[in-house]
Amino acid sequence: MPQHSRIRHLRWSLLAIPAAGALVLAGCSGSTDGGDSSADPDTVGFSLMVAQANDADDFYAQTAQKYTEETGVPIEVIPYPSDAYNTQVTTQLQAGNAADMMVLAPGTGQPISVITLADAGFLEPLDDTAAGLLPAGSEAEFQIDGKTYAQPTALTPVGMVFNVTAADEAGVTEYPSTYEDLLAACADAREAGKSFTVLAGGVSFNTGLISMLISATRVYAQTPDWNEQRAAGDVTFADSGWKDVLDDIVEMNDKGCFQDGAAGGTFDSITQGMGGGTSLTAAVPGSAAASIGDATGAELNVQAFPPADGEKAFTVTGANYAWGINAASDDAVKASAQAFLDWVAQPENAKAYADLSGSVPITGIDTETLLPEYAPIGDLLANGDYAGLPNATWPNPAVYDALGVGVQGLLTGQKTVDQVLADMDAAWDQ
Repeated sequence: MPQHSRIRHLRWSLLAIPAAGALVLAGCSGSTDGGDSSADPDTVGFSLMVAQANDADDFYAQTAQKYTEETGVPIEVIPYPSDAYNTQVTTQLQAGNAADMMVLAPGTGQPISVITLADAGFLEPLDDTAAGLLPAGSEAEFQIDGKTYAQPTALTPVGMVFNVTAADEAGVTEYPSTYEDLLAACADAREAGKSFTVLAGGVSFNTGLISMLISATRVYAQTPDWNEQRAAGDVTFADSGWKDVLDDIVEMNDKGCFQDGAAGGTFDSITQGMGGGTSLTAAVPGSAAASIGDATGAELNVQAFPPADGEKAFTVTGANYAWGINAASDDAVKASAQAFLDWVAQPENAKAYADLSGSVPITGIDTETLLPEYAPIGDLLANGDYAGLPNATWPNPAVYDALGVGVQGLLTGQKTVDQVLADMDAAWDQ
């Protein structure tokens, strides 16, 4: 396959979390045992609904196939395009014809968030295995009244994916250690005819994502419980480090850190900029480092957003995906799905899944066995110097929408930092 074709296939794999789609696809799904409640849970099969970016994005299917080969239990994997997945899940759950198991987003910040769906009665409580896998501090993203409603698949670092090969061409010999160094690297990249960062500025998901990456050092390194304080009304976006986050984006835009026309950038801009070596970094899931490297032969790794001088390095990672069981499925089917979750939680299977998906095993962080792309942030991960994606516990999707759309307005000059922060506070309180 030509290189440019391989790069195009990376397009939707840049999504860290399934984005809300407007397209509702036809079709339905359900359990594979025909609804026989007397079936043996050790042999009955089940269906699994997943978001899939492209044909090569098949790590869920490979994991299911391995389980079938070991146990004989059939799993029907039902993929949907990433941009339509949220709508498809919620539509089918409401219609009563959803799959027996589905991949969801933890927390409350999205239509397919675990707590949102559990509150609505769509999810089955899981056993103690799932509870034992929850990253410290993430319990509120998975549990209600002590019951666990989803099992995290893996830890998914999200960062500045750094194209070492392109950086060398631009004379940037190392990734910036501070924000001040980043601004200098922006100038060096411009002199070499490149940009330091390629941004999908026309896509609010990506403008929101880079903001959350910056917030790791500007907000959560100093105040890990910032979201809890905001929920209690003790802080606001307007009077906190979130102002520094947006000020940094404005400054980066003014200093030429982003590619020309960044305000209209798309995910294709990211794949072309990173894959073609015309940009040095992009704010995307860490798994994109391996994907782009495999497609182009370039050396890429995953970095934290540089802290301001005097601040500590901090990054963003979390259990961004989770397995959930449909509460409406037959009891035998639910028991079979739970057996699969117990299997995939075993350390060797958790690592195999993580390697396939380009993530970090949910069973623990070992710097010796991390995928090589994560070496630059390995110590941060091992030491717990990271925040989860902030929007996972924001009270509604409107807050993240206000952030992403607001940053788009900053890029075009149609919004001020104060206006964006006010919009975020208003969305939180609605």
